[in-house]
Amino acid sequence: MARIYNLNSVGGEGGSPAIDFDAELNPQQLAAVKAPPGPALVIAGAGSGKTRTLTYRVAYLLQNGIQAQNILLLTFTNKAAREMIERVAALVPVDTSTLWSGTFHSIGNRILRRHADRLGMARQFSIMDREDQKELMNSVVKDSGLDVKALKFPKAQLLSDMFSMARNTGVNLRDYIADNYSYFEQFSDEIVKMRDAYQDKKLTTNCMDFDDLLIKTLSLLREHDDLRDLYQHQFEFVLVDEYQDTNMIQSDMIDLLAGKHGNLMVVGDDAQSIYSWRGADFRNILNFPEQYPGTNVYKIETNYRSVPEILTLANSAIRSNTEQFSKELAPFRSDQETLPALVMLSNTNTQAAFVVQRIQELQEEGVEPQEIAVLYRAHYQAMEVQMELTRQGVDFNITSGLRFFEQAHVKDVATFMKFVANRADEVAFKRMVRMLPGIGDKSADKLWMQWLSCEGSQKEKSDGFSKYMLDFVVPPKGKKDWMQLAYTLDELIDVDGELQPPSMMITSIVEGMYADYMRAQFSNYENRKMDIEQLDNFSSGFENVEEFLTQLSLLAGTDTDIKGGRQKKEQDSNVVCLSSVHQAKGLEWKVVFVIWMAEGMFPNGRVLEEDLDDSGLEEERRLFYVAVTRAMDELYLTYPLIWQNAHSGQVLQQPSRFLDEIPSEQMEEWQVGSGWD
Repeated sequence: MARIYNLNSVGGEGGSPAIDFDAELNPQQLAAVKAPPGPALVIAGAGSGKTRTLTYRVAYLLQNGIQAQNILLLTFTNKAAREMIERVAALVPVDTSTLWSGTFHSIGNRILRRHADRLGMARQFSIMDREDQKELMNSVVKDSGLDVKALKFPKAQLLSDMFSMARNTGVNLRDYIADNYSYFEQFSDEIVKMRDAYQDKKLTTNCMDFDDLLIKTLSLLREHDDLRDLYQHQFEFVLVDEYQDTNMIQSDMIDLLAGKHGNLMVVGDDAQSIYSWRGADFRNILNFPEQYPGTNVYKIETNYRSVPEILTLANSAIRSNTEQFSKELAPFRSDQETLPALVMLSNTNTQAAFVVQRIQELQEEGVEPQEIAVLYRAHYQAMEVQMELTRQGVDFNITSGLRFFEQAHVKDVATFMKFVANRADEVAFKRMVRMLPGIGDKSADKLWMQWLSCEGSQKEKSDGFSKYMLDFVVPPKGKKDWMQLAYTLDELIDVDGELQPPSMMITSIVEGMYADYMRAQFSNYENRKMDIEQLDNFSSGFENVEEFLTQLSLLAGTDTDIKGGRQKKEQDSNVVCLSSVHQAKGLEWKVVFVIWMAEGMFPNGRVLEEDLDDSGLEEERRLFYVAVTRAMDELYLTYPLIWQNAHSGQVLQQPSRFLDEIPSEQMEEWQVGSGWD
């Protein structure tokens, strides 16, 4: 029988004073921090001090004799791991440099650097970023001999995204294509071959992508008993942050590393599981007690962020979900006596005007710009607010991507219109033709010279473009698409040679060729399609294309170079934040506006259409919960009554079902006067 030998606790007589955990933590946090050995699930509600709890748990282990090298702390950002370890070091007089902490990928890299030779790779392997992956994938596509451009085959980056999602979710690649990219299903055999060739190419070039850092680490632990025993023996205690965001690979990796001692503590909030679209599996946290019999479940429900009125609404917002650990956020702060505002506006422009005017009033009342956020379900929903902020001279940053009119697909569509409106626009012409198969910079230069030398370039009005362009010398791979381009440009002018209205132009551009280009180019085709539809709606307010393009350029700003790329510039941190809810998770502001709270917008209509078991709806509700729990002092929930659609006309919007689920007494209804109309 093995002898049990315990090291003395740190911080006793002759050392630094021990931490007074009872004084430093609230009772719920304290219970989790002092949890006995074995599996533990900590459900930490929004704003409840999750990071503090995890930090003190590490300090508690160290103070009670657990050696730093025997602790593994897994996080989703290296910044989070670094900050927690710095806090631990300030709490206990222990060298924490030997403690294993970091992201799943960084821990995987650390293990692989020691043992990559077991996989037939040198330990000095290179780690590819997304650009490197794209280059290697392009090489694989070229070596295949497949005329992918002529076939409208998915681009290299899209192939990488497909392979990554299938691997991280454990879904067969063919099934994944059928479920998510049905328009590429005819190429399933070729795509699978590309995947296999890509894996071989990484091996021969001694390279790994980010997925490999997890998948190959998992393979090492599964296939080599001695390595699995080594790390299982070393890691006596395993702690995982944001467990609700783990995918299948990460969950399996955790299970193996904690397999010997079983001292696994996972911390997270099932009510904030919102990343299924990038592979996170909500079932990991939901099923943890069943997967680990004897699990102690701790709930941390005291919220230090928000006023009681906001928390009452937040509790109501999530209550309808059936798949969850029930909990009730309790306020630490005192009543503010101001209810969250429910604001119905007449239309999208009125919604934008209200949000911006209220922001200006808040700033006059002393609220700093960086303490205000406007949140939305989808990026395109911020367009009108961006325009109004720009018109009113209110500075803002966007954390969910580029400003609406600076996005590549928006600029692509505008490029066709620019060229038709100005036949001498060399930049627009070259950007447009480079979208075609087989046409790069050199071919674009040659085609431009042909355009300059033809009669069509000299005319302000013309009976069409195909009359001239079909005679051009075009690379063989691009001939078919070149013809389509010429005919599409023809549709942008009427029978009298006059320019069509902007909305009609956008419809012709998208239906003529750009929809196919987006499908092959971008993994988030549906989101970009919605952006273009929103651009179409915006354009319906203009009869004149020159006026529309001028407005577009003014709203996009002037910080772009000749190739359409954005130049870096200093970002002022003291500005209003615009963000998707997904990007806002983990952040907080004194004042939050959640806009477009209309059915089909939030929750997302496409999710509802594809939802067979209510899992999509429940994730949408969790997303709404994340949105409202970002607010500290004031919360505004707004939606437009009328949405002006370029093709359907005025569409009557119904309030989001999420608003109906909140008792009316928990919100104050604001009636906005006609002065904004």
